[in-house]
Parts: sequence; C-alpha cells; structure tokens
Amino acid sequence: MLESLTIVQNVVGSRAALPVLSNVLILAENGTLIFTTTDLDITMRCRCEAEVEVPGKVTLPVKKLAGIVKELDDGIVTFDVDENDSAHMRCGSYKSKIIGLPAKEFPQSPTTEGSLSYKMDQGRFRDMLKKTHYATAMDDSRPILTGVLLSFAEGKLTCVATDGRRLALYETEVDFAVENSRDIVLPPRAIGELMRALSDQGSLVISLKDKQLIFEFNDIFFCCKLLNGIYPNYKQVVFNNCSNVITINREELLAVLRRINASTTNTTNAMRLTFENNILTITVSSPEIGEATDTVAIKYTGEPISVIFNPEFMMDPLKYLTSDEVQIELNNSSSPGLIKSDIPFLYVIMPLRV
Repeated sequence: MLESLTIVQNVVGSRAALPVLSNVLILAENGTLIFTTTDLDITMRCRCEAEVEVPGKVTLPVKKLAGIVKELDDGIVTFDVDENDSAHMRCGSYKSKIIGLPAKEFPQSPTTEGSLSYKMDQGRFRDMLKKTHYATAMDDSRPILTGVLLSFAEGKLTCVATDGRRLALYETEVDFAVENSRDIVLPPRAIGELMRALSDQGSLVISLKDKQLIFEFNDIFFCCKLLNGIYPNYKQVVFNNCSNVITINREELLAVLRRINASTTNTTNAMRLTFENNILTITVSSPEIGEATDTVAIKYTGEPISVIFNPEFMMDPLKYLTSDEVQIELNNSSSPGLIKSDIPFLYVIMPLRV
C-alpha cells in the first residue's frame, strides 16, 4: 500500500484548485485497491492486492495518508469506510479516523478507447528521456521548448530536446503503422514523473488520444496533457560529416570539465577548448575568481582548432552517456560542435563568442 501511495502522491501539488484534488481516489474491488490522483493536467493510477470484503470507493488526503502508512509497523492495514466517507484505519495497536470526500466529486479518468497506440521497452524509453531531457528550456518564454519532442516517423521514435543553444537527440526503432506517424511534445512535469516511475525492464504501451498521452506499464496508468504549439524543425540544425573528429575518454573529459567549471561564475560561464597534437587544453578566466587550466589526452592530429563552449552544456550529455569514449566533431571555431557516442545519439552545442 505504501509503495502505491508513494507512486501517485507526487502528482498532487501543495495548492490544489479543488479540495478533492488533494485526495487520492481509492477503489476497492475484486481483490484489488486502485489508487488514482490528478491535478487535471496529469493523472496517475496504480494498484495493489487487497482482501476486499465490501467493494466501494472513497477519496482521502493522499499526503496525510501516505505519511501515516509510512510510519506503521510492517503488517496488515485494515480500512472500514462509513457512510460519511470517513476511513477508520487499524494496524496492530494503531487506530485512526481519516475524514475523506465523496468519490463522486473526483474527476473522471481518461481511457485509451479509440486511441493510437505504440509499444516499446520501458527501460529504453526511460533511457531516451534521461539522455535528452537536460537540453530542454528552463524558462517559459517559449513553452514548447520546455518539453521533449516525441517524433514517431519512418519506423522510429526520435526524442529531441533543445533550448535554442544546444540540442540532444536519441532515436530507436519502434514498430507502428505508417498512419500512426505523429509529432507530440511531452511536458516537463510528465518527463520527471516518467523517469522516476519507469523500470529498467518490461513493456510500455503509449497511447495518444484527444491531445493527451497515456502510458501503461507495471500496473501503472499515467496520463498527461500535451504541450500546445509547433516544435521547431530540429532537422535544420542536425548535421554530420565535420572536418575535425576528436576521440576522447568520456569520464576523463567529464572530470576535467568539472574541475574547470569550479572556476567559472554566472557572468563568465565560458571555457576555451584547444585541440592540438593529441592534447585538449581547457582554460577559463574570471575577473572575480581568477584563471584555471587543465589538459586531457585525446586522439587528434589535425590542424589546431580552438572553440569556446559553456562548460555546463558540455558536461550535461557526458553525465548520462555510458560509453567509454565519445567523439567531438568540429568544422571551425565559430561553427556548432557535435558530441556522439556508440548509440544513435547526437548532441549539438553552439559556440560562444566572448
């Protein structure tokens, strides 16, 4: 029961628009308790086994209920709900009465009837979100950029995130009908909840219906409204075949970037990378803090090339990639850079002009 409440309680915010939206709808039937929460934008539902003597439903304050169940000793929890929608709970020597609200006040949950459906491995989908979500915009000046684009086309799912200064892209093959090709944008709150709830293994069914996206996995039902708007044409900034290709150990590069980043500030958040004779030299200079320089071995014997990047933007993909080595590709000091790995992943980062 605690596991189920923990899964659904994050959907409920601290300031609910209606009192019933602070509650969890509990439906008891056929040896199962079904827990549902919603804030009208996101709905989450999961279930657990139970001995149901009398079927019924009620809504109870989810944060308070989860807090109580968390502190109970391991064992059986018994609920009796009276005609006033109050739940009388017992566990060992513990007894309590929790005042609820009628289930009829709880919003109707969406269904997948008549929807478009896609099926894939949930671990793969979570990995795609993790490797792209960090590139979304943090501010609401362009709301569409705060989400992750899910592009179902040409037998593939392509996840894309961009804030206009960098772009992360990851694609995988998915089997679906040609007529189900769609571009949809997943909102930021849904991204966080899905990365938390999805497992490493198991199937995932994604359904699209009435500008809502529904995810079903591990006896969990998750529904969210899609972001409205037209996502930028990411294909215009995705390119290949750069003239300079550098191979570098991912963990060594990340360690150097972290040390260098410690010497930057919000106003001087820029570093110069110089690639020359199998050595990458990274330097930063800040009037408030001072200077820092570090080097790392690379595989590159071409003409020397120097470029300025935001260190945070450079580190982000390296944190989520798992390959031993990555490739950095550049044309010149003023062109965008590429970071590639041993998976169908691409990261575009724009240079800074200081």
